[in-house]
Amino acid sequence: MRKNYINGLWIDAVSGNTRPLFNPATGDKIVDLPFGDVVDYQLAIDSAINAWDNWQSKSPYYRAEILKNTARIIREKIEIIAKEMVMESGKPLVEAKAEIGVAANLFEWFAEEGKRCYGRTIPSFRTNKRMSVIYQPLGVVGAITAWNFPAYNPARCWAAILASGCTLVARSSEHTPLTAMHIMSALQEAGIPEGVANFVHGDAPSAGNIFLEHPKVRKISFTGSTEVGKILMNGASLNNTRLALEMGGNAPAIICKDMDPVYAAKESVKGKFRNAGQVCIAPQRFFIHQSVFQYFIDAAIIEIRNIKVGNGLDEATQMGPLIHERHRESVLQFIEKAKSEGAKIHCGGEKLEGKGFFMSPCLMEANKNHHFQKSEVFGPVMIVTPYETDEEAMAMANDVPFGLAAYVMTENLNKAIYFSEKLEAGIIGVNEWLPQATEAPFGGWKESGIGFESGSEGLLEYMDKKLISIGNL
Repeated sequence: MRKNYINGLWIDAVSGNTRPLFNPATGDKIVDLPFGDVVDYQLAIDSAINAWDNWQSKSPYYRAEILKNTARIIREKIEIIAKEMVMESGKPLVEAKAEIGVAANLFEWFAEEGKRCYGRTIPSFRTNKRMSVIYQPLGVVGAITAWNFPAYNPARCWAAILASGCTLVARSSEHTPLTAMHIMSALQEAGIPEGVANFVHGDAPSAGNIFLEHPKVRKISFTGSTEVGKILMNGASLNNTRLALEMGGNAPAIICKDMDPVYAAKESVKGKFRNAGQVCIAPQRFFIHQSVFQYFIDAAIIEIRNIKVGNGLDEATQMGPLIHERHRESVLQFIEKAKSEGAKIHCGGEKLEGKGFFMSPCLMEANKNHHFQKSEVFGPVMIVTPYETDEEAMAMANDVPFGLAAYVMTENLNKAIYFSEKLEAGIIGVNEWLPQATEAPFGGWKESGIGFESGSEGLLEYMDKKLISIGNL
């Protein structure tokens, strides 16, 4: 199973190349895996093309049975998958199990949603004319997913792609391929026909380039950085390739003066340091009313210092390592840049010595003039800034090019509505830090993305609308 999956077979890379996979908690090698290139992606695309006509012609009820069986198999193997996810991603075991459960839910939900992809009839001005709109699958879709959620990210797009009647060529992150291989294995065990779902563990630029250049790849689903997303946008003009992009974030969180600051701090710390802050929708910039600002900081310091950092396989661990050494260094450099601009470090922000890519969770105080706040840190750094008026908080919150998620904590209904409608983001959490759901759309504004995943919107991302007009009746 620890190979590429093309046309129903687990195979080595054509070149014979391999690449080691490392455990971020120990720095030790887990395994050597086949590592493909453009030749492997071409084989996978050819297989998906050959399988598409048969797959798209199947009943959505047929496709649903395979996807529901996939969900069942994933749930049955949750212990095995979770352990390997922890080994390759570093996240705590409890988070890994929860994520795998959501991945299974996504396959089950899209299995059912595929049955509800209704069209519509349109009344005509002309009595001798009939019009209807139907939805049909696009064709072959290339999916490139990120390392921070090794099960959720693939499941979110793979399930929708397959439920829509499209065929799939998938590439997961080279840092977390084992979880994706488990999900592909579950699809195989569930009876997915040969060529319908393909997986290549290989070079990222090769995947992006061939997906853009191949005229039969109708769409690319991408989860990753804004920089890479923009490269894909530039290249998509070659074949008018459609894109679904979930890119960077820099989520603001506004803590209003009517909130209990101790409670708000405790909940904010939970939301911020999940998966060591390596979450696209994680709150990063906390804007706290000045009347409760110091109370919030005092409570947050206590909570942060009590976070147990360690190997995710240890049940006591609350925060694992960062994904690799380069990423840890980028977060530490972010902290140094912030300090050079005058930011105040209340606690943490230090490299932890020993094996693995660990650092201490950081609480940093900034002001509205600090330019570093406009950058996404994507790590365990919580930035707090006081504000005086709601208008000031809103202006600071929206003053970034990103718009994936935003948060507000308040007991006041008027403020909840004001902030939720004025914040420039595709996802708003009011008094919660997990605003996404399998059945709800997930997507960003501004430079945070194009299109939506999950919910009924996620299915329609991979379907074309067609008007059928019959005249002269």
